[in-house]
Amino acid sequence: GTVGSYEYCFGKRGMGWFGKKIGWIPLLGSLGIAIGYAIILGWVLRTLWGFVSGDLMTADPGAYFGAILGDFGSVPWHVAVIAITCAILVSGVSNGIEKANKILMPSFFVLFLGMAIWISFLPGSGAGYEFLFVPQWDKLLNIKTWIMAMGQAFFSLSISGSSMIVYGSYIKKDVDIPEASLRTAGFDTCAAMISALAIMPAVFAYGIGAGSGPVLVFLTLPKVFQQMPFGQFFAIIFFVAVLFAGITSLINLLEAPTEHLQENFTNSRKAASIITCVLSLVVGIFIESEPKVGAWMDFISVVIVPFGAVMGAATIYYILGWDELRKELEIGHGKMPEIFGLVGKYVYVPLTIIIMVLGLMYGGL
Repeated sequence: GTVGSYEYCFGKRGMGWFGKKIGWIPLLGSLGIAIGYAIILGWVLRTLWGFVSGDLMTADPGAYFGAILGDFGSVPWHVAVIAITCAILVSGVSNGIEKANKILMPSFFVLFLGMAIWISFLPGSGAGYEFLFVPQWDKLLNIKTWIMAMGQAFFSLSISGSSMIVYGSYIKKDVDIPEASLRTAGFDTCAAMISALAIMPAVFAYGIGAGSGPVLVFLTLPKVFQQMPFGQFFAIIFFVAVLFAGITSLINLLEAPTEHLQENFTNSRKAASIITCVLSLVVGIFIESEPKVGAWMDFISVVIVPFGAVMGAATIYYILGWDELRKELEIGHGKMPEIFGLVGKYVYVPLTIIIMVLGLMYGGL
C-alpha cells in the first residue's frame, strides 16, 4: 500500500517511522479528491437521467442544474454513484476494476469517436477546430497556462504519489514499465483530444458560448443537445461515456485507501471497500453545495495532490535511489541509460517542486 511503500523507502535510510507518517499525505489526497469527485459524478448521473427521461430536452439547463447545487441537493445521485463504485471495488483490481476498465474505456473511445466524426459535418464546426488548434500566443506565453496544464496532467495521469503505487503493486515483474508509462500517457492524451473534438466543434456550430468546467458540461452542452438533431440520443451517449470514464477514475482514487484498510485493519476486501465508500459518502454529503465542493476540490488540488506528487518523486530519486529504481525498471525493459536517472533526479524533481510553488502562488494547479 501507499503508507507501507513510503515506510519501506525511508526504511532504507533508517527512517521508516517518518515514511509511515508522511505516507498518509498522498493517501488522504486520493481520498479527498474522490470525495469531491463522487459529488460531481452524481451531477453527471442526474443529467444523464434528465436526458433519458426527456425532461432535460425541454427544461432550462440552468434551472435544472441549479436545483441540485444547494446543501444536500444531490444525495440520491451521490449515493447511487458511490454504490456503483463500491460494487466494483469489492471485486478487487483483477476481478472488478480491470474487467470494468476493459469494457468502460474502449466504450468511451468508440462513443466519443463516433460523436466527433458526426459533429465534424455540422455547419460552423470549423470555428471549434480553430478554437482548439490555432495558437493564442498571449496565452501560450503566460506562465499560468503552463502551470494549469501541468496540474491537469497530474490529475489526469493520477500522479499524486498514491494511486500509481497501488496499481504498480499489481503489475507483473516482466512488464516494461517505461513503455507502459508512455502508452498510458499516449492513450490519455488521445482520450482528451477525442473529447475535445466531440465537444468544442458542436458548441461553436450551435453558436453557444464555450464556458469551462461545470458551466461547459452541465449548462452549455445540454443546450447544444437540445438544438441538435437526434440530440437526446447523442446526449445519452455522451453522458454515459462521461459517467463511465468518471467511475473508472473514482475507482482509481478509492483503491489506495481501500487497500490500506485491507492490509492494516481487516483482511476483508469487502469490508475495506464498504468502509472507504461510506466514509467518502458521509463526508461528501456535507459539502454537496457547489461553493463547498469547489472550495474542497481547490484545497485538495492546490495543496495535497501537488505535494503528494512532489513527495513521491523526491522519495523515489533521493530516498530510494536511482540504483534501486533502475533494478526494477530493467527487469522488463532491459538496460536503462544513465541519463534517465540524471534527468529524473536533477531536472524532473526540481521542476515538479517549482511547479508546485508556482501553482500555490498563482492559485493552484
